Amino acid sequence: MIQLSDHFNYKRLLSFTLPSIAMLIFTSVYGVVDGFFVSNYAGKTPFAAVNFIYPFLMILGSIGFMFGTGGSALISLTMGQGKGRKANEIFSMNIFISALVGVILAILGIVFLPSVSGLLGAEGELLSQCILYGRIVLIALPFYVLQFEFQCLFATAQKPRLGLFVTLAAGVTNMVLDALFVAVFSWGAAGAAAATALSQVVGGLVPVIYFAGKNTSLLRLVRFRFDGKALGKTCTNGSSELMSNISMSIVSMMYNVQLMNYAGENGIAAYGVLMYVSMIFQAVFLGYSVGTAPVIGYHYGAHNIGELKGLLKKSSVLIGLFSVCMLGAGELLSRPLAVLFVGYDKMLLDMTVHAFAIFSFSFLCSGFAIFGSSFFTALNDGLTSALISFLRTLVFQVTAVIIFPVFWALDGIWWSVVAAEVMAVAVTILFLIGKRKKYQYF
Repeated sequence: MIQLSDHFNYKRLLSFTLPSIAMLIFTSVYGVVDGFFVSNYAGKTPFAAVNFIYPFLMILGSIGFMFGTGGSALISLTMGQGKGRKANEIFSMNIFISALVGVILAILGIVFLPSVSGLLGAEGELLSQCILYGRIVLIALPFYVLQFEFQCLFATAQKPRLGLFVTLAAGVTNMVLDALFVAVFSWGAAGAAAATALSQVVGGLVPVIYFAGKNTSLLRLVRFRFDGKALGKTCTNGSSELMSNISMSIVSMMYNVQLMNYAGENGIAAYGVLMYVSMIFQAVFLGYSVGTAPVIGYHYGAHNIGELKGLLKKSSVLIGLFSVCMLGAGELLSRPLAVLFVGYDKMLLDMTVHAFAIFSFSFLCSGFAIFGSSFFTALNDGLTSALISFLRTLVFQVTAVIIFPVFWALDGIWWSVVAAEVMAVAVTILFLIGKRKKYQYF
């Protein structure tokens, strides 16, 4: 079994991170299943509604990423310092508090969902479908938060493969129920929402049961005392991932507003397809970052500077190879993927294929910024990580999506993502250079 304290060459690094990569890819795939069934069996308006309200749901669920990534960094650092008992207490406290926060956010989300949907511009049938889908999914929000959190913590527990199996179980649940509820029973967006909610229960509850009992991992749920300092450090460390997810959701809402102005429901539907495929592609970068974070955190805590240098160098090479492959796949698969979702509407299909040909260039850069932010999180430098995420996912994209359409209309919206990722890589490189003496990673 590969341990956090091991020396990591390319083979060992890929072996350790592969389950996390597969886990997040599969999470993205079964999230896309909702869109596939709703689009093909319920129609364009319910499909647009799912894409319209999904960013808001992601904002609420992304609190799990904050606890997961921030907790992973602190827990692995604590284990690297030889404090196993303390690491388990931090782990247990974070799980309890995140679940409680999930309950509170679910209640608030259900109450304010109609107002939020209306403020975003949804009207008539689109508004009704947004509320229907969103409220059903929000019932399972506490489990959604835990699912995101555990996806980051399985690697820290040295059980990335178990995390993959849990994700597979949740994914299969979602896919089977989507086919049953949407394709067979014709429940439309409500059926897709129910399938998603039940799969999130599986993804969030099964890990709780595993870690609550005796297990062979490094982590276990134990009795704990509230530690405000550790909680604050967890939230600070994970603030970049929280900011990243919130920012992406806010940006998605802005894209929807711009697309409604320039292309109507067709624009929102086309953007939905891009986001679904983007989630799958970027899951490779996210999965690799999640998988390497506890390794980086452990060796930083143990003051293994040589290993830290090697991890950064090898990761940069691997991310570069992934990026080129993503660009090639995006260009080659743009039409087949678009046909899969919107092949029933020629005008919408042509718009989606054209958008994808532009959008795919963003994959050349996004991986470096995603890993760079995660790298600083693993070093327990939450501020630097948050700055990279904030600039990448909010400042650069908001600026670009406002300015570019003025000059290039609809194409400007698609190019704005590419421009934002290029700027994010530049900022990431500047931070890596600026912090090199402090952390000695090169």
